[in-house]
Amino acid sequence: MSGTENSAYEGFTAEERAAMKEHAQEQKTAARRRSRADKEAEAERDVLAKIADMPDADRIMAERIHAVVKAHAPVLAPKLWYGMPAYARDGKVVCFFQSAAKFKTRYATLGFSDQANLDEGTMWAAGFALTEVTPEVEERIAALVKQAVS
Repeated sequence: MSGTENSAYEGFTAEERAAMKEHAQEQKTAARRRSRADKEAEAERDVLAKIADMPDADRIMAERIHAVVKAHAPVLAPKLWYGMPAYARDGKVVCFFQSAAKFKTRYATLGFSDQANLDEGTMWAAGFALTEVTPEVEERIAALVKQAVS
């Protein structure tokens, strides 16, 4: 027997299964929406509602990130992505906020997908741990989202 045959597959965590279910529901909801303007307005309401439901520490950071993205990368449209606030261009997620509470981690994350233009040589950061959004952090986020959509 090989080592993999003796290993028990533990599967997805409850949090990961919940995120996948949220994503499936998001897809169904988006498919039912009418016009593009309706879709965008409803998607932003969904994001704001998700942010409002977060624990205080995560909510405060998510609200600041939402404001920074809207101000510095207006080409990005808010949408839910696996139950997380995300910002997309042409329907493809460029960046997202993962609350610490979502997967019971010690810090929140600002993440960027491969759609973000953050390339620096052969290696660059695609995710940033957040414990607080200070004015300096806001400036860094603004620079990152501007670069991501450049």
